[in-house]
Amino acid sequence: MRGALAILLVVPVAVLAHDIPNDVTVQAFLKPEGDRALLLVRAPMKAMRDVEFPQRGPGFLDFERADRFLQDAATLWISDAVQLYEDDAMLPKPRVAAVRASLESDRSFSSFEEALAHLSAPKLSNATTVVWSQTLLDVLFEYPIRSERSSFAIHPALDRLGVRVVTVLRFLPPAAGGDRPVRAFEFTGDPGFVRLDPRWHQAAVRFVEGGFQHILSGTDHLLFLFALVIPFRRFRALIPIVTAFTVAHSITLIASAYNLAPDALWFPPLIETLIAASIVYMALENILGAANVHRRWVIAFGFGLVHGFGFSFALRETLQFAGSHLLTSLLSFNIGVELGQLLVLALLVPVLELVFRSGLEERMAAIILSAFVAHTGWHWMLDRGDRLIQFRFQWPEFNAVFLVSLLHWLMAIVALAGMVWLVSAMLKSREALSSPKASSRDQ
Repeated sequence: MRGALAILLVVPVAVLAHDIPNDVTVQAFLKPEGDRALLLVRAPMKAMRDVEFPQRGPGFLDFERADRFLQDAATLWISDAVQLYEDDAMLPKPRVAAVRASLESDRSFSSFEEALAHLSAPKLSNATTVVWSQTLLDVLFEYPIRSERSSFAIHPALDRLGVRVVTVLRFLPPAAGGDRPVRAFEFTGDPGFVRLDPRWHQAAVRFVEGGFQHILSGTDHLLFLFALVIPFRRFRALIPIVTAFTVAHSITLIASAYNLAPDALWFPPLIETLIAASIVYMALENILGAANVHRRWVIAFGFGLVHGFGFSFALRETLQFAGSHLLTSLLSFNIGVELGQLLVLALLVPVLELVFRSGLEERMAAIILSAFVAHTGWHWMLDRGDRLIQFRFQWPEFNAVFLVSLLHWLMAIVALAGMVWLVSAMLKSREALSSPKASSRDQ
């Protein structure tokens, strides 16, 4: 009976010791240097579940016997999961140049130089008493490379270390002169193949794909586009509307990327609520049959400014893959969004044409479709509004920085208003010249 009780007490402890940790953070530095690339990695040892680290006493790590086990863990859990590429060719498995266990309180991985010095410093001895699961594994890998000036990429498939794994990687490419630049990346889970210093065309391709996928997966943007299309159903009539929407969201998307948008916590839920409100407005305008529906490009431009901020929220984590080509990546993302919109319109317009030819009176069909859109957008607006009111709005501090920023935005608003007025006046004069009265006057 006592033996069975002992087993019941010991087994849960063993199981818990090998549980998958919920949150794991991995820190890494990658520096090409001459004919080798140095990869420094720090990961919690509790995430390396199939390695029985030597212990003494009640679970304390035996530092004096740990080196061989640390090397096995570094190979099994890190180097086997990381693929490094030079000019798109995968490099061979690295050599474990140094390895050690560190305390969780150690802060040497704040810079590459400190981390490298820490790995060559004297190791901890058994005079330090710490449970093995409360220590960190620090390891230095060396990869053979042809040149430090090559183009490097990485696939850090470290997601098996925990339920949610965040990898913070700092890449130190060689500098032509002066200080060495540092490119910081933060990956959640397995990010796939990542170019660490992409060329402009590589960044462009990635962001075109990202913009295309984003617009196709953005339900609220698609519903807004659907509401825009309902009264027209002709590609020629949609050109100024879609163009106005694209130009507007490009303006605010680029402004956000250059940190010209508010960074308060209440701003994203405000934009999400306004996007839902834009869907409701467009649907109600369709239902009421507003007389200014032929001026819809102006409304599309105004709401496009709001949707651009929404695009920027999805782009924030992706901009780390732009390298030094920020503007190219932003424009490429917009191109991807535009291509996605054109694909949606190419599918949507013929479908709507079939619906309106199915025998249902045209006005009634527009009202029914718009009512469905309004119903969906209304519920989104209420749900997002509930989240918005949970944030407490704080007025910005009125200082010189705020006044300069306010002046920039006022200048931009005046410029945009002038642009809208100019385009509207040009369209009015064009309509006047093409009207029957103008034609009769000419005769």
